[in-house]
Amino acid sequence: MSSENKIRVGLVGTGGISRSHAHACQSLDRVELCSVTDISEQALTAFCENFEVENRYLDLDQMLEKEDLDIAIICTWGVLHREVSNQIAQSQKVKAILCEKPFAQDAAEAEDMVKVAVENGVMLAEAFKFRHHPMHLKAKAMTDAGDLGEVTTIRSTFCMSGGDASNRKPKSNWRFDRARGGGAIFDLGCYCIHHARFIFGADPTRVYATVQMGMDVDDAVYALLTFPNDATAQLSFGWRSGVAHYAEICGSEGMLRLEPVWNNENQVATMTHYRTGSKAETLEFGPVHQFVNQLDHLCDCLDSGQPHRISPQNSINQMKVIDACYESILTGNVVDLGETQG
Repeated sequence: MSSENKIRVGLVGTGGISRSHAHACQSLDRVELCSVTDISEQALTAFCENFEVENRYLDLDQMLEKEDLDIAIICTWGVLHREVSNQIAQSQKVKAILCEKPFAQDAAEAEDMVKVAVENGVMLAEAFKFRHHPMHLKAKAMTDAGDLGEVTTIRSTFCMSGGDASNRKPKSNWRFDRARGGGAIFDLGCYCIHHARFIFGADPTRVYATVQMGMDVDDAVYALLTFPNDATAQLSFGWRSGVAHYAEICGSEGMLRLEPVWNNENQVATMTHYRTGSKAETLEFGPVHQFVNQLDHLCDCLDSGQPHRISPQNSINQMKVIDACYESILTGNVVDLGETQG
């Protein structure tokens, strides 16, 4: 495909996650990674030399003005997502914004981001890579088709060892720094929460969460979400235990177990279907670069006008659940969300 017909992408931020987005851009023939911006000249230079990107900017407005972009991908710390998203949308210089998870710091920020994007005619989507993995798409299709009967319970975990607590200092990594948008819920729990909402096709009506605190952020969290019809999601995530990345989707007539359910780009993932009265069957899914699938889907949306798999309202509702988790931790109470739409 000639460069004239390619979808042009600009990256905002050169942190670790931006490398996965850059690889995705360079893996798709229909996409061209045109430019990158960051406030650190040293980081920007190193990144652009590594990915052979000529157009680099220390100022976001300058990149938006000089580059003819179709998509901007936000790879900054979470606390900057609203500011950066609104700045890009208000420029009206791109067709779409892909914003890394978590979408915002709270539901109010998310609502503002969506409002500004809509007002400026820009598509805004949250980057949850797993939503584009064939295993997750298959699991959703099976549950929607009734292969498990009525889905009643989801159990999922995103746990890993963060080493000695003294190593998890705010200055050492954004994940352990609340001022930069860190915390187990924002970094890990958002996957488990979004996954449960995705599979149930609904938002929880009640939320309860309890925490093990680190120096500055929630270090490990256990959350119980109650969905319509008394369905439940039991979620555990954090940095205080050994690696555990699995999900179980349980229904009245069977269960699916997915493992590893997250961060499985470089390994085979399995989904085992346990059916009442029948032998279990296991499906294998080879290594998948989910960032490539994610970007390809967004390009499809731009080309065809189809809606994105993750709607803006979905991202707002996701933040409402995260807000409820923090409220429950703070108060020690169950938070009643009622029934939401979207």
